[in-house]
Amino acid sequence: MAMDVSSKRKAVVEALMELASRRRWDEIEIGDLAEATNLSLAEFRDLFPSKGAVLGAFSRQIDRQVLEGTTEDLAQEPARERIFDVIMRRFDALAPYKDALRNIVRDLRFDPLALAALNREALNSQRFMLAAAGIPTEGPLGTLKIQGAALVYANTLRTWLDDDDPALAKTMARLDRELRRGERFMERAEDVRRLTAPLRAAGRALMESRGSSRSYTKRKGDGETNNPAAAI
Repeated sequence: MAMDVSSKRKAVVEALMELASRRRWDEIEIGDLAEATNLSLAEFRDLFPSKGAVLGAFSRQIDRQVLEGTTEDLAQEPARERIFDVIMRRFDALAPYKDALRNIVRDLRFDPLALAALNREALNSQRFMLAAAGIPTEGPLGTLKIQGAALVYANTLRTWLDDDDPALAKTMARLDRELRRGERFMERAEDVRRLTAPLRAAGRALMESRGSSRSYTKRKGDGETNNPAAAI
């Protein structure tokens, strides 16, 4: 029985992670992935445009696993505890792929294009991780929250990759430090935003005033142009 598209995509993702656990990232070719999943290159091209896109699909696969396991059990806990829980559950989902991720992270440091693409994927991922933790990401500081969450996750990931203790004590300690640091940063950002609110309001008023003046000038100019006396 032929696999559907979803099953084929998942098979390619699993093949990439299996190969990455044994080989360097730059040694894995798209032909290797096609061969490992019994796909032609044409079929592979219909599924993914690149090897990096397969890695992006892996990230979204982990997102889904974490989101499907999200409950309301911690809804009354502080925000930091809720985020802590979501990120640790993400590491639990990544655990079967730890060897592959060690190799990938090590090699991607020297691939700026792949890193840029993965950063975009990471930001989208963290948007959903914050949503799972009940943290709003809209509004003036929303983008800052997402960037901060991505940085917290990236810094903790490095510790997790080298933490072979089943209890993950080092990882949890690092995550706690990163979250506390991020919390202090967001508090300062909120203070700055609050203190600069009058300046932003004055700036908006000035721009609106200029806009009204330009509109008046334009109307006056239009009137002169359309006045028959202007031709004399």
